Amino acid sequence: MPPKGNQFRGNVPRGEDRAREGGKPRSERAASARPRIDSLPTFNLGDGRVVKIVGLLCLVISVFFLIAFTSYLFTWEIDQSYVLRSNGGWSNLFKTQQELIDNGVNNPVVENWLGKLGALLADQFVYQWFGVASYLFVMVFFVIGYRLLFKVKLFAVDKMLAYSFFGLIFLSVAIGFFHGFIGEYPHYLEGEFGYWSARLLNAQIGQAGTGCLLLFSALTVLIIAYNIDFKLPERPKKVVTDQKTYDLIGGDDNIELEEEQIFEPVEWPRANNRRKVDDDEDAIVPPIRTVNERLKQEPLSRPVVEPVAPPPVLPDRLAQAAAISNTLMHEPITLSPQNTAPVVHDDVPEEEDDIPLTVEETRPQPELAIEKAPEVSANELVDKFGTYDPKLDLSSYKYPTLDLLENYGSNKIAVDAGELEANKNKIVETLNHYNIEIDKIKATIGPTVTLYEIIPAPGVRISKIKNLEDDIALSLAALGIRIIAPMPGKGTIGIEVPNQNPEMVSMRSVLATEKFQNTTMDLPIALGKTISNEVFIADLAKMPHLLVAGATGQGKSVGINAILVSLLYKRHPAELKFVMVDPKKVELTLFRKIERHFLAKLPDEADAIITDTKKVINTLNSLCIEMDQRYDLLKDAQVRNLKEYNAKFVNRKLNPENGHRFLPFIVLVVDEFADLMMTAGKEVEMPIARLAQLARAIGIHLVIATQRPSVNIITGTIKANFPARLAFRVLSKIDSRTILDAGGADQLIGRGDMLLATGSDLIRIQCAFVDTPEVEKISEHIGEQRGYPTALLLPEYLGEGETSAAKDVDLNDRDPMFDDAARLIVLHQQGSTSLIQRKLKLGYNRAGRIIDQLEAAGIVGPFEGSKARDVLYPDEYSLERYLEELQKGSPD
Repeated sequence: MPPKGNQFRGNVPRGEDRAREGGKPRSERAASARPRIDSLPTFNLGDGRVVKIVGLLCLVISVFFLIAFTSYLFTWEIDQSYVLRSNGGWSNLFKTQQELIDNGVNNPVVENWLGKLGALLADQFVYQWFGVASYLFVMVFFVIGYRLLFKVKLFAVDKMLAYSFFGLIFLSVAIGFFHGFIGEYPHYLEGEFGYWSARLLNAQIGQAGTGCLLLFSALTVLIIAYNIDFKLPERPKKVVTDQKTYDLIGGDDNIELEEEQIFEPVEWPRANNRRKVDDDEDAIVPPIRTVNERLKQEPLSRPVVEPVAPPPVLPDRLAQAAAISNTLMHEPITLSPQNTAPVVHDDVPEEEDDIPLTVEETRPQPELAIEKAPEVSANELVDKFGTYDPKLDLSSYKYPTLDLLENYGSNKIAVDAGELEANKNKIVETLNHYNIEIDKIKATIGPTVTLYEIIPAPGVRISKIKNLEDDIALSLAALGIRIIAPMPGKGTIGIEVPNQNPEMVSMRSVLATEKFQNTTMDLPIALGKTISNEVFIADLAKMPHLLVAGATGQGKSVGINAILVSLLYKRHPAELKFVMVDPKKVELTLFRKIERHFLAKLPDEADAIITDTKKVINTLNSLCIEMDQRYDLLKDAQVRNLKEYNAKFVNRKLNPENGHRFLPFIVLVVDEFADLMMTAGKEVEMPIARLAQLARAIGIHLVIATQRPSVNIITGTIKANFPARLAFRVLSKIDSRTILDAGGADQLIGRGDMLLATGSDLIRIQCAFVDTPEVEKISEHIGEQRGYPTALLLPEYLGEGETSAAKDVDLNDRDPMFDDAARLIVLHQQGSTSLIQRKLKLGYNRAGRIIDQLEAAGIVGPFEGSKARDVLYPDEYSLERYLEELQKGSPD
């Protein structure tokens, strides 16, 4: 039974059927109506050329004004006489000299460098209006024209216009005000506006009032523009010191003392090196002067207040210095009968070995008051510095452009109405042979497959149609017939039939769509186009892991390249890092050039793309350590996922001094997982399973590809944590059920044809094609830009049987920063390479060598995975003793 009327839809929409004119569809007429290369350009309001022309005009006007005004400064007398004699000025602009002579102008000649127009403009702006302040018009037109023509912002236009307007009025009136003391007629310096405005103000508020008004206006603008502060000179603070009277031997006023040597400050023992100072806020420490200098400035009748500089403490005199300090702080003091000030008897012997000192005191010394600095809130930090921008390290980074990609194919549906009609008739005929009637059939055309949706007549069993899959394929003489019975969410049965001329989907056509350009996904991946010819974009962060399977040569490697390219086009290097595992050694080498931008690797590894199985095991375990460290950071920040953590860090609510940092997404890409499972087995399965189970919340996502998805390769533990699975064509129904838990992957036609399973939905997609030269161009574009000093370094991992490199460290060849690092570790009681790296501003490799030397020296304990090393010295005193012994060459 033939179908009725418009029950069948071909590849031409109904709107274009009605719009045919002259045998051509509307799309062809629109294409033919487009201007050819040799046709004239069209202008419209949105065209950038109009803006450029306006900018160029403004620049020409600014140069014209500059020349006219400058010439007027030298030729103003002759030009002004012409303007006055011509009786009309602007009305005589286009008249000839003879016409001017006939009108009574005796000498119609101007000296301005721009002729009559320049003379008239200069007279109008300079003499009649604002005087020399008219030069501000030159700046205004230049700034506006430069911005429109070159797209460069010299100044903010609104502020520039406001300040220029004020400058015109202020300069003109101010010059007129000062010129009023000299002359009684307008001058070109201030113009008639400035002259008469100043005369009017003088008449109303007097010359003093006018001067005050001008001063007030100038200061007001300075406050608005620069927020200047007006401060009175501060009075010198009163110097308050502890009064100490020195009894000098002898009473002669002309006594001379030998100047004491001022020694460099020395470090006293910790128990005695604290100075007690007065709490008085006005008290400051006086400068240290020699005794002779004080005697020259002050009479001997006054008590001499002289701070005593301590003698140099040599290593062998440490005990003597400590004794002197104890004497100064603890011996009893007696009062002098002349005054109540404490007296210090200072007898300086000839030799340094014996320095007798007696200190007498009457009142207890004040205690040191310590005030903690007020804590700054996150909102204050944001107001002061703005939110944290992780992209500032590579602020000049430029994303890849679409020009780096090729545009394969015509991006048009290549199925004609004849092919659709023939397939429809064969499907209906085949079903009629088995007494299956259908009520309606329609077609949805995709790039490689056409979906025919049929609605069977009442009483027809769906299973009866599903069992005719091979018969329909035989009647259509097509490969890869797939029947979807029923279609999810629809009351129809779908029959997917490959097109005779499949259309290639280029990566450029997918990335150029508005859907991809305006996406708000965290990790958008453009996979290709669906059967309905719609671009399909998925969020890897929501998947959260992706399992890719397919036989050799079916497009699996191209699919991985499409995923990586999509992420490179949408994410900054500060936001995303890749860990690439390539057992085949040739598939992912194209991305080696972006190592300093997007890749992550183990410390001290030469190559960021991992090919050795042993290094793969260490890398996976290192990712597990990174995962544990990130969960600790999330726990301290009291958040549940990476997005909330980074939002807190960006808003400066987390302190980097406590180990917090901006966490980028990490995507682990494994090109051939089966090879790893065959060579490493459980050593690979355990960290992969851990990452698949736990890594979603902290931004680590997995993309794992394999050729044969058998149960010994994709185990149940791994498979349960990969809800998103991407299947290219496989060779058997068993493989299809292993990867998708459903059939259909064995019925695909290859060459990028794939099925994506997300939960219970199966979506057929034609993978976007990206060729090797395109990937090379993208890698070169990124690699040629300034990047980070090295790839992102993952935490160090030592496998079983491996020993720390600290056992082979020679302590006689210590790093110059060894002592500083040891003091830092003991002070914080945290043996961490990242702590040394952050506080001492060292690279990771050097910090790692220092931590190995600290371990060999017995200052920190051995490496314990994600935990920080134990610090074996409890305080700095014991560490200093050990460092002294280590310096002598006899460590315990």
